Amino acid sequence: MINYKLEEEIELVRKSSLLVAATHAEIAKLIQPGITTIELDSVAEEFILDNGGLPAFKGYQGFPNTLCISPNEQVVHGIPGNYCLKEGDILSVDCGVLMNGYYGDSAYTYPVGEVNQDIKNLLDVTKDSLYKGIEQAVSGNSMGDISFAIQNYAESFGYGVVRELVGHGIGKKLHESPEVPNYGFRGEGLILREGLVIAIEPMINLGDKSIMQHKDGWTITTIDKKPSAHFEHTIVVRNEKAEILSSFIEIEKILNG
Repeated sequence: MINYKLEEEIELVRKSSLLVAATHAEIAKLIQPGITTIELDSVAEEFILDNGGLPAFKGYQGFPNTLCISPNEQVVHGIPGNYCLKEGDILSVDCGVLMNGYYGDSAYTYPVGEVNQDIKNLLDVTKDSLYKGIEQAVSGNSMGDISFAIQNYAESFGYGVVRELVGHGIGKKLHESPEVPNYGFRGEGLILREGLVIAIEPMINLGDKSIMQHKDGWTITTIDKKPSAHFEHTIVVRNEKAEILSSFIEIEKILNG
């Protein structure tokens, strides 16, 4: 069942999503060679709690931490630990918040220090593919229009588009119907209508699209060990233009400062 949101509910999702954005900005200040992923996780958890939210991922189906932190060839669902960031790494960080009964969810892939041009291109194209998908999230279009826009753009650069992991509806639950694939055909699937709140999250690999899950039951990596990038916004379908409820603005002020 799909739960279309009232405007009051959309505002609550926005508030949670903006706390996610603020949390990202807090850790963006700290992402540099020498810091461990568990240190970033601790900062994020304290910040969320201090600002009236609850970490959405901690305890979700047994996940042990506040952030999913996935360096380099890890695609998603990396568990924070003692990994120490190195110059040239990339770090995909997925953060969720529960506040006022509604969830927010957003992901960003950060460069650690200076990264090579191939990596810069992967990050740029993955983020751009997210916005290509968001452009299609308007009433009357289909879910396949979002999916095709992401896949077509990313694959035009020779990248692999992960199939097994998808975006999702979001609201009173972290994961609601419908699924939002990052691949598909124009005109197929659910017809979009105003009030549908979804998290769109392309996961794009520098090499092949194939992935594997590790024995910890969470960590997903590329089979060919090449890097992967992940960007995610929570958005609401509108009649003319999709509205983004999360934000990268403060993150990018810090990264570009």
